[in-house]
Amino acid sequence: MSTVPGFAALNAPARWRAVDFISDLHLSESEPGTFDAWRQYLRHTPADAVFILGDLFEVWVGDDSAARPDSFEARCGDVLRAASAAADVFFMPGNRDFLVGGDFLARCGVQPLADPTVLTWGAERCLLTHGDLLCTGDTDYQQFRAQVRAPAWQQAFLARPLAERQAMARQMRERSRQHHAETGLYVDIDADLARRWLAEAGAATLIHGHTHLPGDHALAPGRRRVVLSDWHVGGAARRAQVLRLSAEGWRRIDL
Repeated sequence: MSTVPGFAALNAPARWRAVDFISDLHLSESEPGTFDAWRQYLRHTPADAVFILGDLFEVWVGDDSAARPDSFEARCGDVLRAASAAADVFFMPGNRDFLVGGDFLARCGVQPLADPTVLTWGAERCLLTHGDLLCTGDTDYQQFRAQVRAPAWQQAFLARPLAERQAMARQMRERSRQHHAETGLYVDIDADLARRWLAEAGAATLIHGHTHLPGDHALAPGRRRVVLSDWHVGGAARRAQVLRLSAEGWRRIDL
């Protein structure tokens, strides 16, 4: 049986009037439409806080990738820096961008967020997670996750030249695309484990991304999970949603 992790805690300050949640934008230079939609959203959101729950980037191979001012990663950093000057911005690592480091976040004014975290906002008590830890049915991925989250693996990977890391990331992305093309499915979370998490955290709402299956689901009386939308703006497919919590309640916003 999967264990229940420890939960970090965050109490929302009284000055927050609206809070936004987004995830799974998978920003990359090859998807300019999604980047532009994200940039415009951050410029104009009225939210006092923005929670990015993982996979903001399609891939992140180290903070040094943002060192060149003309790089795509540096442009993303500029957007985050501008956003954090106007609102509190939080970042939780996902399965694609778990190597985003404290150095990059600090330069952008973004606050790191542990996975999972319990957010208390007024009468609301929400459990925030990227979601991949709850997908216990994806055993191959869970083994891979344990490997790449180990400090020794990360230290060895980050010691490689940037160009080599970028090439390795391209290979891993291609294998991931092939796997998805063969299966055609995203593995959903373990609902029983999600209920245990909520009970242990004393939270009513679980908010997560990762599965690319946006929706709202009842888990138990008084407990539910809200799955965030992935983003894709380009071609025939178009999806970009924000989940907003305010005094008026919960609302999904299609950009």
